[in-house]
Amino acid sequence: MGTLAACSADGASSDAYGPELAYDGAVPPEEWRDAPVDDQEEYDDSPEQPFQDVTTSPLSTFASDVDTASYSNLRRQLRQGVAPEGVRIEELVNYFDYDYPAPEPGAADPFTVTTQVADAPWAPGHQLAMIGVQATAATPTSRGNNVVFLLDVSGSMDEPNKLPLLADSFELLVEELDEDDTVSIVTYAGNEQVLADSVPGDRREELVEILHGLEAGGSTGGARGLETAYELATKNFVEGGNNRVVLATDGDFNVGPSTPEQLTELIEEHARTGVYISVLGFGMGNLKDRTMEALADHGNGNYAYIDTLQEARKVLVDEFDSTMFVVAQDLKIQVELNPATVRQYRLLGYDNRRLEDEEFDDDTKDAGDVGAGHSVTAFYEIVPADGEPVDDLDYQDVETGRSDDFLTVHVRYKQPGSATSTEVVVPARADAWTARPTSDFRFASAVVEFALAATGSQHGEDADPVRARERAEAALGEDPYGLRSEFVGLVDRYLEIDA
Repeated sequence: MGTLAACSADGASSDAYGPELAYDGAVPPEEWRDAPVDDQEEYDDSPEQPFQDVTTSPLSTFASDVDTASYSNLRRQLRQGVAPEGVRIEELVNYFDYDYPAPEPGAADPFTVTTQVADAPWAPGHQLAMIGVQATAATPTSRGNNVVFLLDVSGSMDEPNKLPLLADSFELLVEELDEDDTVSIVTYAGNEQVLADSVPGDRREELVEILHGLEAGGSTGGARGLETAYELATKNFVEGGNNRVVLATDGDFNVGPSTPEQLTELIEEHARTGVYISVLGFGMGNLKDRTMEALADHGNGNYAYIDTLQEARKVLVDEFDSTMFVVAQDLKIQVELNPATVRQYRLLGYDNRRLEDEEFDDDTKDAGDVGAGHSVTAFYEIVPADGEPVDDLDYQDVETGRSDDFLTVHVRYKQPGSATSTEVVVPARADAWTARPTSDFRFASAVVEFALAATGSQHGEDADPVRARERAEAALGEDPYGLRSEFVGLVDRYLEIDA
């Protein structure tokens, strides 16, 4: 993730984002933060990864994920005092910065891979293997941004934490643009409407006036809005530049194609044109998280949930480069576990990002895109073993069958715009194990343990949010913007609700 520069809602500096920050719009936050939650929110229900036997399933394959929506949505839920829904472990972990080594300037690959293994705090006798992928912070182009704002102004957006927050959020984004950039604005309700077409980014007053003149009403025909937004992005396409649709919605499509399957089929047709998408979720009560995540996943994009103006600043200002500029496309990870050292394992999170093993080498299979400065972290819970090796994989011949490696990480990715992928191979050798894991490992594993408890994982019966809180608090590090401290406060809030 990019470097954070914490600010208050009016743009003034502050010491932290912190758990007390809230949307500082025209309507006091207590009038919407404590609003009752109905049962119309929709989340993906992919089953969690069970333990696998290395002898029968030596490979684990999944697509990268840099989305962070689940964390900010969890924060909103806990502040409302309701039980968490839609918690995706990987999005909680990937919300935070970690001190992984960055690629050297001029490196062949736009990322590094780091591994570390330590004991699993919630499972005596088990171990945790952490894999960290750190993307370069260098952006791949300086040829300008061609950005289309696709804004939901349907009746469901007529809430103070939706359309007013949306307008203020996009005003922050406009402030990041200049004369080399172009902005188009498309709104949709019952019908789509083009309010701006390739306006230079330095005409900020004109763009901001459009944003603050938006009014909500009508049904939600998002599919046609998507078509129009992509048409504008294609018409104004900047060769070698950043071409992107930024969709802001609560995901409540109810006119025309509206299911995640129908919408992803539509969006996949455009994903190969070089126009990427960022999806920003707003609101509560009828949030269609499942739909918005699917749009981002299938549209070569990313997904964030905006619950406060501070979160908008984090995503659209402080992490502008990682949100806007892709440095590694269709990044897949395949982990080969060594049966000489591991008997069983399971991937923690990434439940709806898993791939078939043969899809790892399939360059036509869509996967996650990684932006400038992004990091991707994954954990495996492993059961150590002294089992005999099996046949046909890297560790199975006479020489490598005696290997004391834990695993080997295979990463396959494409350069932006390329149709063919490159593979990077990094083994986690015996020296990856440590009795004194880094503060990043301890904090990230605390996030995982809390998520296991909050989701009622059937494989994390001994996960303890109190222990997770203690470990997170002890591993705050410098925490200059208070994000890790905020997490500790959210665990406290969870414990209050759960009591």
